[in-house]
Amino acid sequence: MQQRLQKLIATAGLASRRHAEDLISSGKVTVNGAVVTELGTKADPTHDHIKVNGKLINPLLAAQQKLYVLLNKPRGYLSSVSDPEGRPLVTELLPASLGRIYPVGRLDFNTEGLLLLTNDGDFANFITAARNRVEKVYEVKVKGLPPETAVERLRRGVVLDDGTRTAPAQIKRLDETATNTWFEISLHQGRNQQIRRMFDLIGYSVLKLRRVRIGFLVDEKLKPGHWRLLSTFEVNRLMKPLEHKKKARRVPR
Repeated sequence: MQQRLQKLIATAGLASRRHAEDLISSGKVTVNGAVVTELGTKADPTHDHIKVNGKLINPLLAAQQKLYVLLNKPRGYLSSVSDPEGRPLVTELLPASLGRIYPVGRLDFNTEGLLLLTNDGDFANFITAARNRVEKVYEVKVKGLPPETAVERLRRGVVLDDGTRTAPAQIKRLDETATNTWFEISLHQGRNQQIRRMFDLIGYSVLKLRRVRIGFLVDEKLKPGHWRLLSTFEVNRLMKPLEHKKKARRVPR
């Protein structure tokens, strides 16, 4: 199957996609002996010989082991593989022996909870695509006591400050004190800082936010900063969320 060269170079573990684009533009990549400098060029590693700096990367692609990691992200870490500001990265919480691995979607710097990381681009795309309806569940603590009418607005969907509209969301009030309220929120989309922006829109700021579930994945034993590998069963089940929801709706005869 043909894929973009920058994706193949990143999959081989030689560079990030952005750095791979620089390698292509600078003429350091060849396909079947011909120098390629045009971004977006595709190749099939099962048929084409792809070299970076004169080194054949096909064996690296063939030997690439697909990895799927579940991390309990602490606050104060960036869901990225690099940062010009030098902030701590979620990849720094994983051993170097895992090789190059990327966050699936993102959790904000000050948001904690479950985060997937992988070197499988198809898996990452599936999990993050809203059409596949992989549910993400969050617990959020907000300052104040939002009235039910305001929360109902968020359930129906609202227009954010950049003009985009959020999809309908499931929101359940969990607990409240004299000054704060806890909610559980279920989303299938993941716009940048969406939950914080939603509550800002109705005048209630988020004090604490954590993701507690991705699809069916819940791991209360995983401490902040700790991680584990997903099993093949878990990966396959995550890739078929719609099928499992259909099965769950069946009524026994």
